[in-house]
Amino acid sequence: MIDVSGRWVLVTGSARGIGRLLALELAKHGANLILHSRDTAHTADLEKQIKSAGNKCVSVSCDLADSEDVQKMMKRLESYDIDIVYNNAGYQVKYRPDVFDTPYEDYDYSFRINTIAPMIICYDLFPKMKERGFGRIVNTTSGIDKDPHQGPYSAAKAALDKVTKDLCTLIGDDDIVITLTDPGWCRTDLGGPNAPNTPESAVAGCVAPGLVSRCESGRIIHSQDFAGKSVEEIVAELEK
Repeated sequence: MIDVSGRWVLVTGSARGIGRLLALELAKHGANLILHSRDTAHTADLEKQIKSAGNKCVSVSCDLADSEDVQKMMKRLESYDIDIVYNNAGYQVKYRPDVFDTPYEDYDYSFRINTIAPMIICYDLFPKMKERGFGRIVNTTSGIDKDPHQGPYSAAKAALDKVTKDLCTLIGDDDIVITLTDPGWCRTDLGGPNAPNTPESAVAGCVAPGLVSRCESGRIIHSQDFAGKSVEEIVAELEK
């Protein structure tokens, strides 16, 4: 397990849900946090909490559906050596009872947030990680399958799986690990109130891939398989 004390970690979608819990867990391990949300006011209290624990922390705003805004965010972050990124932010478009009424806009918006934005972030940070010879990228995927009513969301996440695994072929001999995490269906604003799992049950399994000293890149880690275990226990299993 790597020591993340003093390392800068970017967590997208950190204002609430699993992203917020990710940031808090990473702070416990000594990481410096860059908190992303659509409005820095949404992470103001979290930033204060993390700073009060002795960690460095900054907030950054960005609309991930806006390509220019994503590029501006990465420009603002150039002064930070970001060693670890959790592309946690996601958006689930409206459930369509009549599949054949699914509008173009559902696919457009879903792909902008769930596929394009995280990959643009990867494309910005990956070369810098290569230069430093170290990096961890954790992209959040989804296990939704065979549900055409959620086609835009599942398709965007499937595309994210593909391009993430393709990126792994460029790692070479560098100490870089790229993984995907599936939190499972959790009771968050995205997952809704009927989901069977709490967001807390997924956090350790989502955090752990970014802290491994070694792990097969391209692997999809199903967080619910590790529910109830500590980050340290999960890291040890992933490093086997």
